[in-house]
Amino acid sequence: MSATFATFGQGWAGDFGPYLFILLAGTLATDIWRWLGVVAGDRLRDDSEALNWVKAVATALVAGVIGNLILFPTGALASAPVALRVVAAALGWGAFLAARKNVLVGVVTAELVLVIGWIALPG
Repeated sequence: MSATFATFGQGWAGDFGPYLFILLAGTLATDIWRWLGVVAGDRLRDDSEALNWVKAVATALVAGVIGNLILFPTGALASAPVALRVVAAALGWGAFLAARKNVLVGVVTAELVLVIGWIALPG
């Protein structure tokens, strides 16, 4: 018998089966990489090709998520005009650079521009 979402809802787990499944699957999926990072962390140099590749992939993933949020939003953000979302992101990026790459300043600036612009919109 294989461990599936349905099998965790039967037997000793009862109603907590789905939660135990999520906990188990989430732990296995993330903790393995954390432990590999701990083991390999001492062996990697900051300027190694492997670490540069990891940084590039992580940056590309974040850029893709931000692009999706700006161009293809879901939920309440979808009701904000595209121009407002683009301007908020651009001003947030400018504030980030102006504040010597302070992430908090960039995020708060973009959020303020988005919220104030959203409130100022008619209707």
